[in-house]
Amino acid sequence: MSTINQLPPMKTYNSITHILSLACAGLIAVCAANQAAAAPNSGHLLIDRVANFGSDLGLVVSIDGKDVGSFSEGRKCSRDLPAGEHTIIVRVDPNLNDAKPAEIKLNVVAGETYSYTAGFSGQDMALTKN
Repeated sequence: MSTINQLPPMKTYNSITHILSLACAGLIAVCAANQAAAAPNSGHLLIDRVANFGSDLGLVVSIDGKDVGSFSEGRKCSRDLPAGEHTIIVRVDPNLNDAKPAEIKLNVVAGETYSYTAGFSGQDMALTKN
């Protein structure tokens, strides 16, 4: 008799576990699809750090006057940008040697990818198109 009484809770537990598993799988699939798809009418910008940038230095990327992140060793900037003209500035942080930032104007075309490497040219920052 006790075996029969234990069966319904197990079935309920299994059903709840199954539903939660399906919900999590669906959520993961939606998130992956959103990350994989570029925004409509946009291009993609990639900025890598040069290999010898410096492990104790951050690469600060600014797009259209707004800082979008500081990227440490092994990290890169990857952003979708709406089509049109944008100003990209990279600078080093901390800026112990008064390095001048690098600035480019980028005319983004929808569907295109723009890849650059940030590093130093002498004492100042430089952005090199890949």
